[in-house]
Amino acid sequence: MSDSQDTHQRTRLPAELDHVIVLVHGELDQAAAAYQALGFHLTPRGHHSLGSSNNLAIFRNNYLELLGYEPGKKQQRPEQWHDPKGLSGIVWRCPDPARAQLNASHAGVTAETPLDFVRPVETGAGTFDAAFTVLHLPKLGFDYGRTFFCHHKTPELVWRSEWQTHPNGVENISEFVFCGDDPRSALSLFEGMFGPGLLQEIPSGYGFGAAEARVVALTREAATQHYGADAPLPEEGKTQMIGLGFKTASIAQAQQALQAGGVPFTATGGRLRVGPAHSFGVVIEFSE
Repeated sequence: MSDSQDTHQRTRLPAELDHVIVLVHGELDQAAAAYQALGFHLTPRGHHSLGSSNNLAIFRNNYLELLGYEPGKKQQRPEQWHDPKGLSGIVWRCPDPARAQLNASHAGVTAETPLDFVRPVETGAGTFDAAFTVLHLPKLGFDYGRTFFCHHKTPELVWRSEWQTHPNGVENISEFVFCGDDPRSALSLFEGMFGPGLLQEIPSGYGFGAAEARVVALTREAATQHYGADAPLPEEGKTQMIGLGFKTASIAQAQQALQAGGVPFTATGGRLRVGPAHSFGVVIEFSE
């Protein structure tokens, strides 16, 4: 092994899902109500120093972010709102931003300059700034959404026990789904980032493990076969992020939460599926 290869192996970051982003634009209140109806316990509304706002569903090891803007704030970062509403971000855990930058460089991609920002968080002991550094990566292999590394300087202000229990029993995000004509190409950026041999062939697609979650890319036909009429298919020739899977401690508990929220669902193969009309463009599945 050459010195450069050895250095790359020592510095390579593993593929670990940190969080996912559902883009809701100016409909934060509506999105929060929709996800509460799905049985998620959301954090209070947070406001980034960059101008965007969010509500989070915090799980054991990852989380979901409903990201949008409040009135008068859209133009503070207009580039964030080019994509349509729906699943719009897959974010990687990053213990060291410098290491992530070097990893991207070795993989032949150029990450943007690290971006630092904060979000005030109210706790029982007062208000503190949750601080982050993010490194955005190029959009390669998919047409909508974004991907980046996220370094949590203050993880204790994100993963708080009072936010990690949900009426639907969800413990973690377990699956993130892309859909397009060329599933391998959809995931090629991640293979470059996290190493050759990452991708595994699955029926009509490819996938890889990402800590507690699995990331998969399916053909349009495979997505239709799996999700039926609930599949939010991309336009012809496009690749996009379409679906999330959640691991729940109890399917019965998840079903009760959906019924209490008045959310229609389909029970199939040990899973509960909710169509995109009820989750801001994302097809969602719950399983044990």
